Amino acid sequence: MRQKQSQKATPHRALQTGIHNIMKDIIVFDIETKNTFADVGGQENIAKLEMSVTGLYSYNEDAYHCFDENELDKIEAYLKSAYLIIGFYSKKFDIPVLEKYFKSNIAKIAHFDILEEIEKRMGRRIGLGVLAEANLGEGKSAHGLQAIEFYRDGEIQKLKDYCVQDVRITKRIYDQIKEKKFLYIPQRNTTEMKKISFEDYIEIVPPPAQLL
Repeated sequence: MRQKQSQKATPHRALQTGIHNIMKDIIVFDIETKNTFADVGGQENIAKLEMSVTGLYSYNEDAYHCFDENELDKIEAYLKSAYLIIGFYSKKFDIPVLEKYFKSNIAKIAHFDILEEIEKRMGRRIGLGVLAEANLGEGKSAHGLQAIEFYRDGEIQKLKDYCVQDVRITKRIYDQIKEKKFLYIPQRNTTEMKKISFEDYIEIVPPPAQLL
C-alpha cells in the first residue's frame, strides 16, 4: 500500500495555530549533510557539519516529509511534537549536527537509536543498507557521499528522495523490532545470519494529550 505523501497530508498539529488537543507523536528521522568529515577536520568536529535536508515520518499522520535548510521551523516543530524519536546512528550523528539550528534542546527527547541498540547486543556496528537487505529484502538507493554530490550538483529532489528512502527503511526496521522482537544480522565472511533478540524492548507510553 502506498504511503501518504507530504503534499497530500493534513498539516501536522504542531504546525497549526489556535487551541488544539495535541497528542504527542513518534517521529522517525534522518538527515543529510552538505559536507564530509574531511571538510571539517575529522569526526571530532561533527557539530561543524551542515545539514542539507531532514527527512522524517510522523506516526500520527502516517506520512513522510522532507525539509531543506530553509524550513528549519518545520523540522523543529515536528521534533518538538515527539515524545519519542527514532533514528539510525542518530544520537552520535544526526542530533549533534541538528541541535545547533534550534533553540529547543532536542537531545532531551526520548530517543531510540537502532544502531546503538544493535551495538549493545552485538558489540559491533552494521550499515543500514546491509541491515535492510537482511531484514527487508531491499537496500539503500544510494550512499552518504552520493547525497552530498546531489546537494552540490543542485539535484535537490534526488537528495530528498534518497533521504526519505532512508527514513522508510529505518521506520520498517523499527517496526520489526517492535512487532517481531528480533533482527537478522549478517555475519562476516559467511552467508549465515545471526538472529538478535529485542524481547526486552517495550515502546514507551505516550504522555497525556495537552490542551494548548
